[in-house]
Amino acid sequence: MSHYPLHTFTLVLALVVCAVAPAHAKGPWFGTWRIASATVAPWADKAHRPDPAAAKALVGKSVTFKLQEIAGPQPLACTGPHYKLSDFTADMLFQGQFGEMHDKDKSADPATLAASVGFKGTSWKVLGTGCANELDWHFIDATTMAIGLDDYVYVLKKQ
Repeated sequence: MSHYPLHTFTLVLALVVCAVAPAHAKGPWFGTWRIASATVAPWADKAHRPDPAAAKALVGKSVTFKLQEIAGPQPLACTGPHYKLSDFTADMLFQGQFGEMHDKDKSADPATLAASVGFKGTSWKVLGTGCANELDWHFIDATTMAIGLDDYVYVLKKQ
C-alpha cells in the first residue's frame, strides 16, 4: 500500500489549517475604527468639568488594531499588545466605574448608567490589551466600541 495518499491528505490538511487559522486568530476588533464622539462620562466630577480640548483633539481620529500594534493618536497607540477578550456586566464597565458609583450611591444603577452611554443588554465583550495606557475597549455592538479616558466616554465606529 502506498503512503502517497496519506502524505497528500496531510499536506492538504496543513494548508487548510494555515489558511484558516489566521482568520480565526484575528478578532472583530482588528481593522480601523474612527472616534465618532466624546461625551462627559457619568463618573466625572460635576464640579470640575473635564477639559473639552482633549476630547476635541481625539474626535475624528482613527485607531487601527493590528496584530503587533495599535496605531493611532496618543494616548491610544500601543506596541506589542496582548489581546484578551472578556465578558463584562454593567458594574465592571470602564474599569468598574459604574460599580463604584453604585457602591457610593445605591440609587446609581450600573445598568442604567451603561444604557446612558449606549450599552443595551446585560453583558458585553471587553477587549484588554495589556498596554501601558491600561485602556479597555468596550464593544457596544459589532461595529461600535467605547473607551473611558480622562472623564470622557469616546465612541468609536468600525470603518
